[in-house]
Amino acid sequence: MVLPPSHFRMRRSLRQTLTHLRAQGNFEVRFDTQFEAVIRACAQSHRPQQQGTWITEGMIQAYVELHRMGIAHSVETWVDGQLQAGLYGVNLGRAMFGESMFTRIPDGSKLALAALVGFCLENDIKWIDCQQNTRHLASLGAHEIERQTFADWLEKVTGLAAPSWEFNSVYWDRVSRLR
Repeated sequence: MVLPPSHFRMRRSLRQTLTHLRAQGNFEVRFDTQFEAVIRACAQSHRPQQQGTWITEGMIQAYVELHRMGIAHSVETWVDGQLQAGLYGVNLGRAMFGESMFTRIPDGSKLALAALVGFCLENDIKWIDCQQNTRHLASLGAHEIERQTFADWLEKVTGLAAPSWEFNSVYWDRVSRLR
């Protein structure tokens, strides 16, 4: 399942949450400032109908090393100076692979995803690999694609230069244009 950033569904309620939080002035999105905290929060998140997590201590250490290498990244939602939600994934060239997300506040992880979508739109990343086929991801615009189509895309984009991972408020402008 992939999410084309141009197909992301920025629901009215999420748009309202974003507008409200930005107006309060106590909200920000950061990239890569607390990568290990994000992955650990993902590992500890309760997920209905799931027994435990695949994110073991060994996996955490492996992803932390990928982060040190500039390959794994986090998108973090901060409110009142506290990490409240986020996601992490792997970026190879112009390919983005979403791994996991967590939230402690309503819409927190969706805001992180919206920021990632804006980043992808701005940096010519055509698909975010979501890995899991879920109703939630489908409701946000993700869909299944043929395996060969995915493999062909990977071959084209993984060798390209990776974008610079810095949050820019222009990402909100990009994602706010989506319906």
